[in-house]
Amino acid sequence: MIEVLHVEAFEDNYIWLICGQNREVVIVDPGDETPVLKQLTSSNLKPIAILCTHHHYDHVSGAAEIARQYQIPVYGPATENITAVNKPLNGGDHVDFPTLDLTLQVLSVPGHTSGHIAYFGQDMLFCGDTLFSGGCGRLFEGTAEQMAKSLAKFAELPDKTRVYCAHEYTLANLEFAQAVEPENKHISELITTTRAKRAHFKPSLPSNIALEKQINPFLRIHEKSVINAAEVYSKQQLVSDVAVFAAIRRWKDDF
Repeated sequence: MIEVLHVEAFEDNYIWLICGQNREVVIVDPGDETPVLKQLTSSNLKPIAILCTHHHYDHVSGAAEIARQYQIPVYGPATENITAVNKPLNGGDHVDFPTLDLTLQVLSVPGHTSGHIAYFGQDMLFCGDTLFSGGCGRLFEGTAEQMAKSLAKFAELPDKTRVYCAHEYTLANLEFAQAVEPENKHISELITTTRAKRAHFKPSLPSNIALEKQINPFLRIHEKSVINAAEVYSKQQLVSDVAVFAAIRRWKDDF
C-alpha cells in the first residue's frame, strides 16, 4: 500500500514522499533538504531514491545533501544540467522500486523547461511544474506547441490518476479559470472547497485527471467556451489548438 506524504518548502512548494508499508520512501523534487530531513527523522522514514522533474533550484537544491547523507541515487532528466543527478532518464524509461512494489513510467513533457520529465505509475502522476490544478507552468524554455502536447499526454491518462503538482497555486489558477469560463459550475464549486481546505492550512492537492479536464482551461482548449474566450482576449480568430493554448497562456501571464 503506497501512501504519499507532503513536505512544505519555501512559500508554496510541495515536496512529495512516496512511502511504502516498510517506511521506505522515494523523494520527489526536494528543493530544500532541511524540512525533508526533519520529516524523515520525525516519521522514522528511510529514503531509497530521489526523483527530480526539472532543473529549477526550488526542485533540486536539496537533492545533493539528502543523497550524501543517505547514500541514495538521484534520478532526473538526462538533457538538463542537474549536478546531483547520477541516474539520467529520458521519456519512455521506467524506474523500478521493488521494495515498494512500484514502477514509474517516465514521460517527456517539455514546455516549462526544455527537458522536463514527469513520473507516472499506480494511478499517480508527479508532474513537477508542467501541470498545476487549474493551470500549467510558464513557458520558460519551451514552446506553446510543446506544452500543449505535454498536457495532452496527461489528459490521456486514466481519469482516476491522482495529480501531485509541485506548488500550491490552485486558488489563483481557479480565479483565472473562472475568468475564462465564468459559467463553468465545476470551477466555482472547486473554488469553494479549495478555500475551505486552505483556511485550515490543508493542501488542495492531489487533484485528479478527471477533475482537471473539467476545470483546467489548458486541458480544455478544444472546448467552444475556451476557444471563444481566447478569441475575445486575442481579438482574432484562432485556427488551431496550439493557437488557443498560446492565447490562454499569454492571458494567464498577464492576469
